[in-house]
Amino acid sequence: MLEAFYSVRKVYYMIIFIIGVPVNLVAIVILSRGKCGLSKCTTRYLVAMATADLLTIIFEVILWRISYYYFPGTFLDITPVCSVISTLGVAATDCSVWFTVTFTFDRFVAICCQKRKTKYCTGKTAAVVLTTTGALFCFKNVPYFFRYRPVKVIDNIPWDCIIKPSYYTHPGWVGYVWLATVLMPLLPFVLILLFNALTVRHILVTSRVRKGLRGQNKAENRSDPEMESRRRSVILLLTISGSFVILWSVKFAEFLYYTVAVLDQNNYNDSENILQHSGEMLMMLSCCTNTFIYGVTQSRFREQFISAAKYPLASIIQRINKQNM
Repeated sequence: MLEAFYSVRKVYYMIIFIIGVPVNLVAIVILSRGKCGLSKCTTRYLVAMATADLLTIIFEVILWRISYYYFPGTFLDITPVCSVISTLGVAATDCSVWFTVTFTFDRFVAICCQKRKTKYCTGKTAAVVLTTTGALFCFKNVPYFFRYRPVKVIDNIPWDCIIKPSYYTHPGWVGYVWLATVLMPLLPFVLILLFNALTVRHILVTSRVRKGLRGQNKAENRSDPEMESRRRSVILLLTISGSFVILWSVKFAEFLYYTVAVLDQNNYNDSENILQHSGEMLMMLSCCTNTFIYGVTQSRFREQFISAAKYPLASIIQRINKQNM
């Protein structure tokens, strides 16, 4: 059963690579143009999330997993190199998750805290928050580089990466693992659920108040531009954060199981291995979903995407027409 599961993983990660790289590049290009009707603040968060997702796919999928399955024995398997790749992959994943948290908090402030909205929900603040968050989590993951040891040494060159036994027993490593577990994914789960619950609650209360003030009843059907704008913002927020929660739920359960049972990941049985790798597979899938979410929830994003997709064909037709003239 485990061998069949590994065969599925091999194909699955290739599909993630084929889909994930272009969709995130498309999202970065379209959002960066600033023609999707989104604020500069929101645009910067979404571009940062797409960039982090792309980097996660590059390091975690292409350089770590696909290279292992399809190109074994290359320089990528030298211990210092694969240690760097693993560390950068974890850092990119952390940034992807925490950029989602900061975006959720930004939308919470924009919708629920009108007095702070003008000061906090700006492009400048978003840049500071994203830069600080990215730097902190890159620094936080530096110790991961030192958790590996070589599997073998050939001609004085260390090959492959395996986690040191002391990673599971040394007090310093145990404390670091607990801190890392709290920061990812325990705290992000709690914060995203909390901010979304508060945002939805505020929307429901505000909606009832505004309907009362506007004197709406079943016989009236007046439009409310402010509530319509909030509705679109909430749809975008809930679809992005909801997708994150769903796709990370298995990894979250695996983290809890590993932490409570204090298990050595190198000694997992078949069922535990399947749980661990299933969580990783869904985690990588979460790096491909946001672009589709933008396409479904944002009409201007769809328009920009369709325009970009038509441009090469239109250019070819234009050149053919010029040659025939």
